[in-house]
Amino acid sequence: MRFAALDERLPLPEARRVLRGWRRTRPFWAGLFLVLGGLELLVVPLSPLTILVSLGLGGIAAIGIGLALVAAGLFLWFLPHTRHYVSINALILSVLSFAATNLGGFLVGMALGITGSAMGFGWTPKEEATQRVPNVRTQRTLAAALPLVLLATLGGHRVEQAPQPGSVTAPAVPPTVTTTRFSPNGFLLAGVTTVPTAHGSLKVMILKMDSASLTDYRLSTRDGHDELALGARSLDLSGHVTLYLTKFSGCLEGLLCITFDPDTLPVPPIVPPFVFMTNVTAEQALVTSDSIVANGLTLGAS
Repeated sequence: MRFAALDERLPLPEARRVLRGWRRTRPFWAGLFLVLGGLELLVVPLSPLTILVSLGLGGIAAIGIGLALVAAGLFLWFLPHTRHYVSINALILSVLSFAATNLGGFLVGMALGITGSAMGFGWTPKEEATQRVPNVRTQRTLAAALPLVLLATLGGHRVEQAPQPGSVTAPAVPPTVTTTRFSPNGFLLAGVTTVPTAHGSLKVMILKMDSASLTDYRLSTRDGHDELALGARSLDLSGHVTLYLTKFSGCLEGLLCITFDPDTLPVPPIVPPFVFMTNVTAEQALVTSDSIVANGLTLGAS
C-alpha cells in the first residue's frame, strides 16, 4: 500500500505505467548492465588523444568491444527474442576485454558485461507465445518422400514443383541428415509447430530461407528397420525453402559450435547472408522447396 501511495504522488503515472509494462517484457536489466559495461570500456579510450595514443591497440580494442556491448544491450531491449545468440557473443567479448583492453576497463566493464550476458541468456518471458505455421499439410512438401523426389533429380535435373503431400505424414522417427557445409540465404527462424506422424504429433522447429546449399549431403533413416541412406556431393534448394527439424547442431562460421531443438533456440531470427555452418547434423521431419538440384546422387541400404 505504501508503494501504491508513493506511485500516485510521482509525476507522469501513465508514462511510468507504459514504461513498466515495456520493461517487464524483455531482459531490461541485462541490457542495462551490457550498456553500462560498454560505456565503462569507452571511458578511457575516449579520453584526450594523448591517453589514447599511449594505450595503442588496447585503446582501439576497447572502443570496438565497448560499442559492441552497447549494441548488444540495445538488442536485448528492442529484439529480446535474439537474447541467446546476443548473450553468447557479449559474454565472449566481455571475457576477451580483459586481455584486449585495459584489463576489461579495470575489471568493472568486464564484470558488468559478464553479469548482463548471464542475465540475458537466462531470462525467460512469462508467456512466450509459440508461432505456428498453419496448414502444414497444404504446403508443397517433400516430407517423408524426400528420397523419392531426390531420385528424380539424378543427373542434375531440376524439380520445378514438389508433389502435393496429400496424406503423407512425417516419419515417427525423423531421419538424420549430415552435411559438411550448410550455406543458407535469407535465413529466418519462423518458430515452433507440430507436424503429424503415424504415432501422433511431433514438435519441430521451422527454419525458412530463400535458398540453401549443402555440401556432402547424407540422409539416413533410423526407425529400427532396414536402414536406408541417401547421399549427394551437393544439394541446392531454392524457392521458399522450409525445414522442419527436431534437432540441429553445427559450427557457426566453422568456429562456434551450437546445438538447439524446439525448446532451446539460441539463434537470431535473421542470419546475414554470409553466415554458414560446418559439420551440421540435423533430425529432419519435413522439408519443402520449390526446386531441388542434386549432384552425385547415391542410394544405399543395409
